[in-house]
Amino acid sequence: MENKKLKIAITGGGTGGHLKIAKVIKEELNKRGLKPIYIGSTNGADKKWFEKDMGFSKKYFLSSKGVVNKKGLNKIISLINIFKLSLKAKKILQQNKINAVFSVGGYSAAPASFAALLLNRPLFIHEQNAYIGSLNKLLKPFSKRFFSTFLYNDPYPVEEIFFEKKRIRKELKTVIFLGGSQGAVAINNLAISLAPILKEKNINIIHQTGKKDYERIKEFYEKNAINADIFDFSKNLADKITKADFAISRAGASTMFELVANNIPAIFIPYPYAAGDHQYYNARFLEEKNAGFVIREEKIKKEKILEILFHSNLEEISKNLSKTVQKNGAEFIVDEIIKTLHQ
Repeated sequence: MENKKLKIAITGGGTGGHLKIAKVIKEELNKRGLKPIYIGSTNGADKKWFEKDMGFSKKYFLSSKGVVNKKGLNKIISLINIFKLSLKAKKILQQNKINAVFSVGGYSAAPASFAALLLNRPLFIHEQNAYIGSLNKLLKPFSKRFFSTFLYNDPYPVEEIFFEKKRIRKELKTVIFLGGSQGAVAINNLAISLAPILKEKNINIIHQTGKKDYERIKEFYEKNAINADIFDFSKNLADKITKADFAISRAGASTMFELVANNIPAIFIPYPYAAGDHQYYNARFLEEKNAGFVIREEKIKKEKILEILFHSNLEEISKNLSKTVQKNGAEFIVDEIIKTLHQ
């Protein structure tokens, strides 16, 4: 089959980490003259990300919900709902003559992934994290190819801009605090506890607060006459990260590998309630390579953070990071999908 005749469905999402993978794979397919369809959920962030995205030929948002944390009758109801939505997704795949389904995981991937199996269409799965998600674990044996940086050393698909703007850090002039678009109160609180000391040492501050905590943090900086670049969400995150010499961040895989691609040393403070504690294991992957630091939320100590900030060899860590992630992760994944489909 000619590449330009391939019809691929991308499915999954819910959170930014999953959706970033969907976005970079979609962009790589677009570069090759392919317009995939997208199948996501009305819940989570799927619609916000992709409803107006012209890189997809069609977008479908089904009423899928999570099952993992449900119990008793609610779990049975959720499973019945997934079965019904899988039949709906099956019709969508048939109508669009889909040759393969690429899943980024998350509950919104369930209907189209099961539909691929019902139709005997090749299913490809990308697992972002060191700990495999429940749906991905269930479907892994049935997939044609399971992509994982942690398991198989596959290159992680990161937007090109993070590589284009990368630089080796040598001196601490600016610190960026990243709690994700939703924000992280623990990181916000740490930032404002460090801010007066950073100001005293003439260290600049860039701070992503998340929407809910934006006003509180903004008020703190204004009240204390600390000049900081604060924002709740930015589409130009690569520019902000590039300006910084050190990051203090959550350890969701997409954010983590964006920081790695940019060669910026970081202290990772994993979200303590992440499934399977996956953010901790993501960050440990880097710490074991002397390419980052991980501190659990309940063990945050201002003195420890300052010790790392001011007494680490930034250049050595930055160079170690440059060896940790390869460019062209999305290109690699799409090549593997096409190669498998042509076998």
